[in-house]
Amino acid sequence: MPVTTNIAAYKFAPLSDLKPLRERLLTQCKTAGLKGTILLSTEGVNLFVAGPRGDIDALLTELRAVPGLAELQAKFSESNHQPFHRMLVKIKQEIIAFGVEGIDPARRPSPKLSPRELKQWLDEGRPVTLLDTRNDYEVKLGTFQNALTVGIDQFREFPDAVKQLPDELKRQPIVMFCTGGIRCEKAGPFMQREGFENIFQLDGGILKYFEDCGAAHYDGECFVFDQRVGVDPHLEETASDQCFVCQSPLTFEEQRDPRHIPGRSCPHCFQSDDEQRAAVIAARHAALRLATNPLPGSVAYENLRPVKVPPKFDGHTLLDCLAGLFDHIPRDDWRQRCEQGRLLHPDGHAVGPDHRVRTGERYLQRQPETIEPEVNADIRILYEDEAILVIHKPAPLPMHPCGRFNRNTLQHILETVYRPHNPRAAHRLDANTSGIVLLSRTKHIAGLLQPQFQRGEIEKTYLARVIGHPAEDHFTCDAAISSVSSDLGSREIDEADGLPSRTDFRVIERHSDGTSLLEVVPLTGRTNQIRVHLWHLGWPIVGDPTYLPERQLGDTQTHAVDAAPLCLLAQRITFTHPFTHERMTFEAERPDWAK
Repeated sequence: MPVTTNIAAYKFAPLSDLKPLRERLLTQCKTAGLKGTILLSTEGVNLFVAGPRGDIDALLTELRAVPGLAELQAKFSESNHQPFHRMLVKIKQEIIAFGVEGIDPARRPSPKLSPRELKQWLDEGRPVTLLDTRNDYEVKLGTFQNALTVGIDQFREFPDAVKQLPDELKRQPIVMFCTGGIRCEKAGPFMQREGFENIFQLDGGILKYFEDCGAAHYDGECFVFDQRVGVDPHLEETASDQCFVCQSPLTFEEQRDPRHIPGRSCPHCFQSDDEQRAAVIAARHAALRLATNPLPGSVAYENLRPVKVPPKFDGHTLLDCLAGLFDHIPRDDWRQRCEQGRLLHPDGHAVGPDHRVRTGERYLQRQPETIEPEVNADIRILYEDEAILVIHKPAPLPMHPCGRFNRNTLQHILETVYRPHNPRAAHRLDANTSGIVLLSRTKHIAGLLQPQFQRGEIEKTYLARVIGHPAEDHFTCDAAISSVSSDLGSREIDEADGLPSRTDFRVIERHSDGTSLLEVVPLTGRTNQIRVHLWHLGWPIVGDPTYLPERQLGDTQTHAVDAAPLCLLAQRITFTHPFTHERMTFEAERPDWAK
């Protein structure tokens, strides 16, 4: 098997004309089949490259011909495979990211100590502090005996870590080290600027120390930034691996841990299903806050509302159609809207009031400068997986676009957060009703959930606080509810032509203020069913703006945000998971009015 030569090299030197240099080096490396990374900056060069020895030597010759790089030194090692996937040559602000202005290793370096000198100091037992400037995950694989580590995840954190070091170190000899020396080139001058009086950097870093001194005074191996992960004091590749997810280096023992699933997890980042789900939900809540602050409908926008032509208006004028469908809006208002160009044909052009419409056509009503009423957007996700989503819907919050609401709706907000997916509600709650809502993640899942509703296999339980004290502890209402809504959207009892409806009630408590807390189980799913049945029985729900006492109807459908709440909660739902077939139950916390 051909041997691959690996080199690591850097040099701080003022460089110019970086773009043509980049193109020249990239062409040479790709032509030779070399792979790795070369970083170019006005402060110097940093590279890790691998390939055949002859081509590596030719690359070094080319680099040393660049003004300022004649003294470029490389560290060599060999492997039986190519440790890099591709060849990159990049122009960067810094060849090693540090983020501190005024540090110039080329002109103001800190003193260097050779590996052999360091070994001699350690052999003699000289009082010296060995400072490891590397990241925590690198230190894990190995470091010098009794070395002081600074607890950082990336080199940009080093300046802050230095400020936490005890003041007495400023007067003691310190030898700092890193993998190949480049980080110490910046760390040394910075520490000197911070008042450390006796700073040295290990020339060539750990890799050069391995080359000159082997394993003396060092425990473990050295992390390297290529697919070898680690090399031992003989500069040979070790059995260490690296987690694909968290990038933590893994010892041989950690690779045998059952929590190490290649490509998915390791003992350092493994999460149980519950932990993973909690992390996902936390991220969703953050996305929800971002999507609702400000509320999406609070910023003026042009709203396009669809109008579908029913068969009875086939061939009529657009004005006749609009006035007939929305007879609560004066005919002259519709005429004015048409003449203002606010009614659009399906192909996008404006149409006038005398335009003839056809069955099934969908026209758009353009509503400029739309600002929607405020809603409660405190949506809480209780559970989600690849198939379903269970949330606690706040109130007031409409579930779907309707009336004055389009963007300030549960549907629009969830579409924003879950894009490109579109969660579909498996059932509905009124805008003023809070509580548990079950949603499907895809159309296919919706098709598996809906039959459970049709077969009566999904159990839903509500809590309601009503005005009055029902005489019986258990009672039922099976009055038919109208299939047609009023202008306000309300429904009424219609024993002749209404839809069959049934709701069971159980009194939990009768309160001294004249109200009662009920447990409610709807056995059918009609619009406003619980509210209409209780209103019909003479026990209207506390806070209902539509179904008032004495069987009166109000003139409001959706509460204002600061209004007293409708005391109706979708407290519990039980269903069968469409994939696992597990029976699942979710329950909402009781609000203050139900405690």
